Amino acid sequence: MTTPDQAPPRARNAVSRRGFLGAGATAAAAAAVAGCGPGSPSGKTRTTVGAASAPAAQQVAFHGAHQAGIVTPQQQHLRFAAFDLKTENRDELADLLRVWSDTAAGLMAGAARDATGEARELAPARLTLTFGLGPGLFAADRRLGLADRRPAALAAIPSFGADAFDRRRCDGDLGVQICSDDAQVAFHAFHALSNAARGVAEPRWLQAGFLGERPSGTTNRNLLGFKDGTRNLDVRDAGTTGAQLWAAAGDGAPWMAGGTYLVARRVRTVLDVWDATSVAGQEQTIGRRKDTGAPLGGRAEHDAPDFAASGPNGPTIPADAHVRLAAPEHNGGARLLRRGYNYDDGIDADTAQVDAGLFFISFQRDPRRQFVPIQRRLAASDALGQHLIHTASAVFACPPGAAGGGYVGEGLFI
Repeated sequence: MTTPDQAPPRARNAVSRRGFLGAGATAAAAAAVAGCGPGSPSGKTRTTVGAASAPAAQQVAFHGAHQAGIVTPQQQHLRFAAFDLKTENRDELADLLRVWSDTAAGLMAGAARDATGEARELAPARLTLTFGLGPGLFAADRRLGLADRRPAALAAIPSFGADAFDRRRCDGDLGVQICSDDAQVAFHAFHALSNAARGVAEPRWLQAGFLGERPSGTTNRNLLGFKDGTRNLDVRDAGTTGAQLWAAAGDGAPWMAGGTYLVARRVRTVLDVWDATSVAGQEQTIGRRKDTGAPLGGRAEHDAPDFAASGPNGPTIPADAHVRLAAPEHNGGARLLRRGYNYDDGIDADTAQVDAGLFFISFQRDPRRQFVPIQRRLAASDALGQHLIHTASAVFACPPGAAGGGYVGEGLFI
């Protein structure tokens, strides 16, 4: 077998406020019937049951110190939606967030879903809805009166040179990450939120994503065929998550304490070029073995990469390998909680190529100090960059979780 050090050079190829409040009361009543108590996030089996009798293992609690869907074990299916606000009335924005929170609590608890019917008889399948606020809500030229409440960390993500954005897929006033182990349940949640927002906010873009079935405790593989997320932020480490994930009152926006910041990127993979690259070349590009996920020079997936190791052809992990450039050791200790999904949007009519890749999602305490410097480093010299096209980008402030009887984002309006 060819060893990494012997590998050949890699190839370099309209609804009123009263209507909203009424809808919120209806959703809240449904949630009360279903029972919104805490549930285990560990169940994955799709079950067809009466909605109000959904087993606890199928439920994730909506209320809590942090929003669900951030440190929740990752589900198999994603719908990520961005909305544009169509009102300049601050009270209507607050009403919408209240109604959405009530709706989310009911859906996550398995409340009756008879309005549109497509998820009737399906269990919630660990459904989570995570809400975010986009920078546009805080713009000085908006009449919402929120400019002085904008967190400094909610800054627009800069361009990184080779980005090729479709602006129709970027940004948004409101973002919602919807995850479930049942794709139809996830779609239904989007459908319900869209109906609830009619006349006040409208969908801007929608992205579906998926993960493969895998044994518990193993790492997902991306569409490049490599394990993705081996060195992810460990949410079991309270000290690290406190420093790297959760915003604090002292960060300058007290209403965001206990919240986090979401960066989303749609990253298309140039599969024909990647597939034409030898496995050895792919491994040199990534800096890991394709079969085991071990760092080059290591034996097992979770071995710490040895960035000082070298062989006859130079560093064992090349200077432009993805894992080297993205490593916290080379980025001032900065880490991200990555929660991305594969996507497949069919055939691109302009290129006749498959439009597929990674819908990258990361959560962090401050994108200016975490995502942005890491991505700038990658954009400058990452060998993987020749195989990727960044086609969309967005950033959202995800407020802390809601207490019982409250709603996500409530602190913004106090």
